[in-house]
Amino acid sequence: MRYDLLKILLVDDNHHMRVLLGEILKAVGVRQIYEASDGAQGLQMMRNHSIDIVMTDLSMQPLDGIDFVRLLRRSPDSPNQMCPVIMITGHSTMARVQEARSAGVNEFLAKPLTARGVIERIMQVIDNPRPFVKTADYFGPDRRRRADPRFTGPYRRKDDEPQRKAAVHEV
Repeated sequence: MRYDLLKILLVDDNHHMRVLLGEILKAVGVRQIYEASDGAQGLQMMRNHSIDIVMTDLSMQPLDGIDFVRLLRRSPDSPNQMCPVIMITGHSTMARVQEARSAGVNEFLAKPLTARGVIERIMQVIDNPRPFVKTADYFGPDRRRRADPRFTGPYRRKDDEPQRKAAVHEV
């Protein structure tokens, strides 16, 4: 992995957390680290720089991480709708995780942070990128983690209907 080629944006209203993340990234060789103290500043930073990965906190003021990701994914003037986003949170309740997933987050990283966790999430978005999906109310990475060829249960998506009928006829 050529970490020295990555351009990473850190969006967090906590200066100390940005410093900690920055030091972890520098330790593995990342040289181009940009910082923003909230989502609005993060979007502006992305307009000014070509960013490869965003790492954002969930809880920020005035524009939190979920609103930031919604704007990044859905706004017509978004600087990069498909930029991978790693959401950092100390509030990993299922409701907040679902809300962030529905906004279009690629990966999650729970606090307290570890260097290993940071590196694993970066590797995940680079080595295993998920295809993007666009529907009437969602744009972002496919929320399904994997396709299981042995799956025999019911298909739940309308677009899967022809596959389901074909699978039934093969039996």
